Amino acid sequence: MRDRLEWLLLITLTALLGSGWIYLSRETGTAGQPIALTTAPYVGALAPDFTLSTVAGESVTLSDFMANGGTPVVLNFWATWCPPCRIEMPHFEAAHDLYGADVAILGINQAEAADAIAAYAGEHGLSYPLLVDGDMTVNHLYGILNLPTTIFIDRNGIVREVLVGTLSRAVLEQRIEEMLEQG
Repeated sequence: MRDRLEWLLLITLTALLGSGWIYLSRETGTAGQPIALTTAPYVGALAPDFTLSTVAGESVTLSDFMANGGTPVVLNFWATWCPPCRIEMPHFEAAHDLYGADVAILGINQAEAADAIAAYAGEHGLSYPLLVDGDMTVNHLYGILNLPTTIFIDRNGIVREVLVGTLSRAVLEQRIEEMLEQG
């Protein structure tokens, strides 16, 4: 009987200590409020809106592309230090040249300074908009865990596909063609 009581006391004490640890180690936002967790966008859902600056300091807002009939958008999350990102970036440049204003190609950099992004773009001849997400707000909003990640958003702002990993030029162009055919 004594062994059973000791085990019950040990389990209760462990539960109390564990609960206290969870309470004290929780992350909080401003003024001690708990952080609201958001889910990453999923296929079929409305893409979360955001505004970021280009390396030239121009403001780009996702929802602006959905106005007046809408323009499909390809979001590519990348970084200069990411070798797979470096492999696929010429494909995004080629798509930008091929489709022009019919599709918005946006490169969202992960936490690098605008001058480093601009230098990289200059070295590699990139002319499509490269956006600065210095504090990774949009990376977190979209739940980006791996680079590169590419998200295809239709002209109505609906996420049509999320692809993680390096894209070939053929796959990129096929996905863009599919979005354009949807009208």
